[in-house]
Amino acid sequence: MNVDSTGSKSMLQTLRRIGALAAPYFRSEQKWMARGLLAAIVALNLGVVYMLVLNNQWYARFYDALQNKDQAVFWREIVYFCWIAAGFIVIAILKFYLTQLLQLRWRAWMTENYLERWMADRTFYHLELARYGQHQGGTPDNPDQRIQEDMQIFTDYTMTLSMGLLNAAVTLVSFIGILWGLSGVADFTLFGHAYSVPGSMVWIALLYCAAGTVITHFIGRPLIGLNFQQQRFEADFRHQLIRVREYSEAIALDNGEKTVHGQLKLRFGAVLGNYLQLIRKQKNLVAFTASFGQASVIFAFIVQAPRFFSGAIQLGQLMQVNSAFGRVQDSLSWFVDNYDRVAVWRATADRLSSFEAAMQAHSAAADELERVPSDNAGGLRAEGFGVALPNGATLIRDAALAVRAGDTVMLQGPSGSGKSTLFRSFAGIWPFARGRVAMPADAMFVPQRPYVPDGPLRDALAYPQTAAAFTDAQLVQALDDALLPDLAKRLDDSDAWSQKLSGGEQQRLAIARVLLRKPAWLFADEATSALDAASEATIYKRLASMVQASGGAMVSIAHRPSVGEHHQRRWTLVPQPEGSPARYKVEAT
Repeated sequence: MNVDSTGSKSMLQTLRRIGALAAPYFRSEQKWMARGLLAAIVALNLGVVYMLVLNNQWYARFYDALQNKDQAVFWREIVYFCWIAAGFIVIAILKFYLTQLLQLRWRAWMTENYLERWMADRTFYHLELARYGQHQGGTPDNPDQRIQEDMQIFTDYTMTLSMGLLNAAVTLVSFIGILWGLSGVADFTLFGHAYSVPGSMVWIALLYCAAGTVITHFIGRPLIGLNFQQQRFEADFRHQLIRVREYSEAIALDNGEKTVHGQLKLRFGAVLGNYLQLIRKQKNLVAFTASFGQASVIFAFIVQAPRFFSGAIQLGQLMQVNSAFGRVQDSLSWFVDNYDRVAVWRATADRLSSFEAAMQAHSAAADELERVPSDNAGGLRAEGFGVALPNGATLIRDAALAVRAGDTVMLQGPSGSGKSTLFRSFAGIWPFARGRVAMPADAMFVPQRPYVPDGPLRDALAYPQTAAAFTDAQLVQALDDALLPDLAKRLDDSDAWSQKLSGGEQQRLAIARVLLRKPAWLFADEATSALDAASEATIYKRLASMVQASGGAMVSIAHRPSVGEHHQRRWTLVPQPEGSPARYKVEAT
């Protein structure tokens, strides 16, 4: 999302977006618990205001007792104050607990809801692809940070700020009448004319806080865009650190520490540079709000001092006026006191809204590739088949391809010609494909670099199914057939297997998954590129036997000629002349 446009959006639009983000939870299957907790929290906030009103009335009686040296009233009011304090403490504890409980349940629901939608229909994959496409400017960055951090901030700030605003509004309504009655009538002369203003302290409080709000907004407005950028830069830096951990071995082998360190410094420099701007703007805001707050401490005393020294009001009434003015001023100054938090809240809501919009757009996007089921006899058939890159460049156009049961096909072509993209289109995960594909249901795709989850080895072997779906004998046999007999004794060992296993071992683990599931149709994308020739030959013979026995077929991507010995047919991606409708044409032999 563009930060400049974010900064220019009205608060009303922001509140609508926040409402759209918050409403689904309170209409969900947890709605009665959520609404009940919210109602209880609202009631407790009203209880806090009621205790403040009692406390304000206590001020007048207590300080009058001090002025009159009335010891009996003094001790009676001390006991009364203890009851008020006890009630306030109980309400404060309950309010804290229920607010935290609601925030926790709300965050848990939102996180699960977004995770489910992000992981559904390969949205997580398509959003990443879109970042490198023609419209990457509108694609959300770092969805992991939005789910993990932004949702925590959103639920926290939505509750604390909304309840704080409610508290301020109710406090204002409760104390403005008290302050009006205590203010008396202010008489003054201006330009030779006499004026009488009832409820003078109310008008003074309104003018004082209105001026403070306008100045605060003028000073703090840049914080919204800076907070939006700060969250993005922090997430980018964290993402780069994670990549260093994932590719630690490759970086060490390349002696790439200095280069990677420079990249990390560049990312962290963006974090520090933006944060420095944020600090400078916050410094100006803090300077004003601190001055504004300190001035309000004595403001009511200064205004009411003439009435007190003239004997028009007692000490208790002066203290009550100061207390009521403080409550009214605090209520009216809610925006001043919370501007920096509102800026963070608004930036977070903008980030979540753009993420929500991207997922909704993905759900509404029409799929130009028609996929229909097929059986082993029907095989794989692609008609009017086309594949493009995220940037819009056409790789293949209007191809007609077919794989029959019993076939073994090898796909070849120049590096970067789109061989893997062709497989992704067959699998149904590539969003930039069109045409019609009939695919057997019992198919399995093996990438060159398989995903190996951390945890028990049996779970990594059974992925994406659960280990409970297979017996230990089946797991051990699969490892043996994939030439990993040494791992057969480590099924219950937990480790970071993507770091502990070599590239060849990870590829053989992926082959073991294939031999465990025994699919009829297999699509292998450089699945043995890290293996030696003898191991590769053994594994391909076993894979070919497996698909033949299942009445299916095998299609492989490979560069090494030795792989061709295990395939009967060839698909070759042939470069086309410049200006052609597509970059490559598929020639079948």
